[in-house]
This record gives sequence, structure tokens and C-alpha cells, in this order.
Amino acid sequence: MLMLALRGIRLRWVTFVGSFLALVLGVGLIAATGLALAATFDAPERGPERFAAAPVVVRADGLLRVDTPTGTRTTPLDRPGPVPPGIAAQLAFLGRTVEDRSFPSDIMDPHPGHDDDARVGHPWSVAAAAPYRLATGRAPAAPGEVVVTTGSGGPRLRTGDRVRVRTPAGSEARTVVGTVAGRGFEDAVFFTDGEAARISPDIDALAVHAAATAVRDALGPDSGMDVLTGHDRRHADPDPDRDARALVSVNALLGTAAGITLFVSAAVVASTFSYAVAGRRREFGLLRTVGATPGQIRRTVLAESVLIGVAASAAGTLLGAGGAPLLVRRMTEAGLAPSWFALGDPSWPLHTAFWTGVSVATAAALVSCHRAGRTAPTEALREAAVDSRVMPVSRWAAAVLVLLLGLGLPALALATDPGDLLGRKSYVTRPMILIVGCALLAPVLVRPVGRLLTWLPARLPGATGVLVRENTAAGVRRTAAVAAPVLITVALAASLTGTVATLEEARATEARTATTADFVVTPGQEGRPLAPAFLERVRDIDGAVVSASRSTAVTVLEEDTALVSSEARAVDPARLAAVAKLPVTAGRLADLDDDAIVVNEEWLTTRVGDRVTVWLGDGSERSLRIAAVLATGTGDNGVYVTPRNAGGADVDRIDVEVAPGGDRRAVAAALDTAAADTGTRVATRAEWLAPTAPGPDDHTRTGLRMILGIALLSTATALANTQVMATSGRGRDLAVLRLAGATVPQVLRLVVAEAVAAVGVGAVLGGVVAAVNLLVVQGALALLGVTSAVVVPWAMLGLVVAAAALLAAGSAVLPALSALRTRPVELAGSRE
Repeated sequence: MLMLALRGIRLRWVTFVGSFLALVLGVGLIAATGLALAATFDAPERGPERFAAAPVVVRADGLLRVDTPTGTRTTPLDRPGPVPPGIAAQLAFLGRTVEDRSFPSDIMDPHPGHDDDARVGHPWSVAAAAPYRLATGRAPAAPGEVVVTTGSGGPRLRTGDRVRVRTPAGSEARTVVGTVAGRGFEDAVFFTDGEAARISPDIDALAVHAAATAVRDALGPDSGMDVLTGHDRRHADPDPDRDARALVSVNALLGTAAGITLFVSAAVVASTFSYAVAGRRREFGLLRTVGATPGQIRRTVLAESVLIGVAASAAGTLLGAGGAPLLVRRMTEAGLAPSWFALGDPSWPLHTAFWTGVSVATAAALVSCHRAGRTAPTEALREAAVDSRVMPVSRWAAAVLVLLLGLGLPALALATDPGDLLGRKSYVTRPMILIVGCALLAPVLVRPVGRLLTWLPARLPGATGVLVRENTAAGVRRTAAVAAPVLITVALAASLTGTVATLEEARATEARTATTADFVVTPGQEGRPLAPAFLERVRDIDGAVVSASRSTAVTVLEEDTALVSSEARAVDPARLAAVAKLPVTAGRLADLDDDAIVVNEEWLTTRVGDRVTVWLGDGSERSLRIAAVLATGTGDNGVYVTPRNAGGADVDRIDVEVAPGGDRRAVAAALDTAAADTGTRVATRAEWLAPTAPGPDDHTRTGLRMILGIALLSTATALANTQVMATSGRGRDLAVLRLAGATVPQVLRLVVAEAVAAVGVGAVLGGVVAAVNLLVVQGALALLGVTSAVVVPWAMLGLVVAAAALLAAGSAVLPALSALRTRPVELAGSRE
């Protein structure tokens, strides 16, 4: 049996080369993404940076603790408190302590129109905790002196330079008296301890040179302070969770890529094997005639697939091992992974990829070998070239069940939780189910779709259109096999890119609707408050309504088991209506006061007038009345409270509306004047909304292009091989056309037209799958209160279909030319 399988592979290598290449690519891509994915699990722990040389670090633990019937629940606070001066004085008796203060400290560029160098300020005494060491100059000794880090890519500073530094206390000219080498995690400006305390009185952290046990004993269990030692000191670094967030994003991207690659590989290999077996029915009929049993034929087909699977999986594993470093480098260059991300040395992804490839090849052959075993001996004599009974009952049942699943799950989600349909997992996996359903029904759908597409060409002068129409209908299996890779390509490309673009457009629509202010003022650096000097200057501008707001958070205990935090904005309700138009579904924004809250429909309690217990950003508990409820939208409609419930948050945004009869130019000039030297960005409404508009270069689209590029390699290979295999088996048909008087160019035009027609069938079916998915997304958005148009990626679809048509045409012409080199009489009388 093994020798028969090897001989079959050698004689029919054209039949198997496409499956082999598709499986090599699929296994290689799975191995490469698997190795990169494993690196996210085994990434080395990065040690502390800010306090790497401090033995003990004390800071506020920053946790909200709530007692529930099932135990104490905790969640991070939006605004952790400082270290109280009393605790700092108490710990000073245990050993030397160093107070750390962190505050914005930007070096201003003297040239108008140039960006300032955003930095963070610290007292000089804490520099040794990193440790920073003087490279040039000396430590600051007077209020006007600073030490700066170098090597950050900003302006090159030297000892003796005079710079203008902007801090929360204002901007002043200062002298650089020393420099230290930067350590990569921050760009810093160091002041004298006294000046740092004047600029930022709160103590953010305390480095203690004493035993950790003594520090913990001195503080006691209920101090609300964290005592950090060893690796835990990393929690005191700036944004300590940034590495974890980066790894989560990389993990999600690579997991999605691996899943899509596995799906595409399995689909194209199954389609190729199925068509290959269908094309060998006369061969199997002859084997049955000479005494082969159905079991022997099944084992032969299965042995062929296993041999192909083992060889392709081995080659793919080697390809993936070599391609993984290139993948990681490309991801870091595109900003999809942090710069420090690197491969580890686990081998399990290679083993997983190898056995996955073997399993895919074996599973793809199981259905095909079952069909091969059912071939009757007489089929070798009476089977016509026209395909008949292409859909057995089992395939009908499977197709109906898969389509019901693909349509039923979105319908259920629309009825129960439409927001779930907008998540990445949902819009990536949903098209796969419908693709499988359409692929199973392809033999039935090909004939009517093909006749529809060839209706007009068949009525044009000449015989080409008629022949294309009839050959497409007669060779259902051939047309379906060519259309399958195109169906997968078009459906995935249109569904994924269209969904992402539609969601981006929906968010942009929400932003355009909600923001009605003429100007929006924000800090020059994200995450910072607006400068106090600017707030003083714009408190009252003639002819304008000024609405200041603060970013904060509120936390609620849901069902007495889970603490759920929501982004919130603290606003003046009297001024909010003038600068925003929020999607209110119940209640009134005008009823928002210090005893009330505005929530969205995602909250468990959404009845206007009910009271909810919430914890503010600083951890204080409040019982607030629901004044209004907002539509859920795409998830950006947060919670609104008054400034009294901001939890100590600072103003970080100002919306300005020109009052009726006011002078827009005068308001703009007043804002620009107030923003001078404060690091504040004044944007018109159009400028503010521009970043929310769909764009081609964000990380989501870059990752999506990478995922689709990976998947389309396999489909392109399968398309080319299937077309070569289909055309190579039509030598007699082409010879009959030549004997009937057709010239070589006419035959080639017919072959190209049939290939393009098959691609068109796949494109139509893929377009139907994509249309269903995009309509599901639009329906979910409508139920969530967002009215936005569906964005169809016509340019990408045109490019994909055109590339598929060119590839299919080229793959059909080459074997046709090879066949036409033989005399038609000899070709017509040749054996299979």
C-alpha cells in the first residue's frame, strides 16, 4: 500500500504540489507565530528601573478595598494618594530616607513652532536610587540650577547651557550645571530638593535605607502603604504595567494570526484534496474493476495524504524556525511589539506546528478517501465529463448546520448582547463559520452564480461566452475548487478590513456628534493636566462659553461580587450642554448635580432616580442618584459626574463654544495668547476630530494587514495549484476545440475567460459572506445607539480580485500552452 501511494504521488505530482506548498506555508506560518507567541509567555521579567538601587521603597498602595459577602475585593485607584508627611517623618527614625517627587518638567524650544522636550522633574537626592551618576558638571545647589539626562534624542544639552523649563509652578530660565546619562525609561530634569518640594509638595514615593521588616513593623497592617523590595520595586516605576500591556497586545495579534493561518491552511488543503480525489474517480473505478476493495482505496488515499503531510510539515517547521526572527523584527519595526521583544528558545511551537500540519492533511483526506472508497467499478466506463450528484446528503446536512450556526449566533448576540459582536474575537471568527458553510454549498451555488456572471458574455457575438457559460456549469467541481480560495480571500479581507473601518467610522461619527464646541484645549502631552497659568488666563473669555472638565474614574460593586471601574469625566452641567450633545436615552443632563451621576446602558442599574453606591477616583465612597442614561455606543460613552466628585482630578480638557454674537477670531486669539508658554494645544473642532477619523497607519490596521498577508500566501498558492491541476486535466477538451477549428489564441482566451469566471464566482460568494458580516456589525451599532454607514473596502477588494484573476489566468495559460504543443490528434487519442 505504501509503495502504491509513493508511486501515485510520483506520477501525479502536479496534483499534490499545491497541497504540499500550501501546507508548507501554513505550517511555517504557524511555527513562526507560535515561536513569537511563546516569547510573550516566557518574556524575561524586567527589573526595577526608577528605584533599582534603593533597598526599600514606600508608596501608597493605590488599591480600593471593598468588603463583600464573598470576601474583600480590590481594584487599582485612578488617583492613588501621596505618602503622608507624618509617615515620612516616622520612617526617618529607622534610617536615611529620600523623598521622591515627580512632576512635568519640559524644556522649552526657543524656536517658535517647534515641539518642546517633554520631561519629568525629580529632586536631585533621589537620582542615586536609579542610579543616575554625573557624567559632567556637578549637582544642583541653588534654585535656578538643574541636572538633565542626555541621549534621549531631544536637544543636545551641555553643562553651562541656559534653558527655559516649564513646570506646574510656571516657566523659568535655568542653568544646566550637570548631565547624567539617560537610562531609557524616562527623560528627567533634576532640581534641588527644596525647589522640587516647592513645585510639587506631595511625596510620591519614599526610598528608605532600613530593613524591610522594620519598615513594615513601623507602618503596621492598616497604613495603606506598600513596602516594596526586590523585583516588587518595579511597581514604583513610571507606568509599571506598560510591558504587560504590550505583551497582551502582541499575544492577541499573534494568536489571531495563528488562528486565521490554521483556518485558511485547513480550508485550502481540504479543498485541494477533495478536488484531486474527485478528478481521479476513473482511476479508482479501474482499481475497483481489477479487484481493489473500498478499504484498500481509502488506505491508499490516506497514505498519500499522510506522506504529503509529514514531508510538508517538516519543511514548514524549518521554514517557520527561520522566519520567526524576521517576523519579530518586522513587528518591532512597525511598533506592534516593544523594542525589547525577542524570541526565546522553546521548542514546543515547532512540535505543535509539525503535528498540526500532519493532522490537517490527514483530516482533509478523511472525507476525500471516504468518497474514493465509494467509487463503483462501472464509473470507470460510464462516468461522463459533466459533474453529477456533487452534493451527497451528508454534505447537505453539514452545510445547513454550519450556515444555521453562522447565522444563528449573530442573531442571538443581536438579541442579547450586541456589544459582543464588536469585539475582535467575534468579528475575526464569525466570517470563518460562514466561509465554511458557503464552501460546503459551493457545488450547488457555483452553477447559478456562474450562469448569472456569464449571462451577458454568452449573448455577445462569438462562441467564447457560450463555451465559458456551459463549461462553468458542466465542470462544477472544477469551478468550485478554483473559486474556494477566492471565496476565502475575499470574505476574510472584506470582512476584517470592512469591520475595522466601519467601527472606526462609527467612533468618528460618535465624536462628531458629541463634540459641538468650536475649540478644544488639551495639554501638549497626553496624561498631564492643563497648566495652572493657562487656567487662570481663560477663566473668562468674552463672547465664549468655557467648559472645563477632568478625567477621572468611578467604581461600582456589581452583584456584590465584582468591582467594575468606568472612565468618567467631571463636568460643570450648566456649561456641558453648550459644548456637547450626548446620546441621552433616559433622564436629563440638566439634572446632573453634586448628588447625581450620568451612567450608560452597560451599567446594571440604569433606572433614572435610583441611587447607586460608587467609589470615586481617590477611593471615597458616595451614594449618587442616576440623573440620565447614555447609549452604550462603541464603548466611548463614559460616566459623567460633577467636579466635586472628581476624586481630586485636575482639569485636563477645556471645550470652548463661541457664544451667539461672539467674535470667533477674537476667541481664537484669546486662546492662543493664553496658551503661550504653557505647553497647551488649542485645536479647532475639525483639528480635534481629525485623529478620530479612520486612518491607514494605525497599529490595528498594520496588524490586520500582517494577518491578512500571512493568510493570503496560502490561498494564492492553493489558487495557482488548483488552476494548474484543473487545466492540466483538460488536455482532451483543448484538443477537441483545436480539431473543431479553434486557433491557439482562441483556446487560450477561452481558458483565461473560464479562469476569470471561476474567480468571479468565488468573489461573489465571498462578497455575500462579507456583506452578511458587515450588516451584522451595522445592526449591532444601531442597537447600541450609533447611526453610522457601513464602510466597504472597495479598493482592497478590487486589488484582491484583480490579483486573483491575474494569478488564475496565468496559472491556466501555462499548462494550456504546454498541452497545446502536442498535435491535437495525438492529444485527443491519448490515455489519462
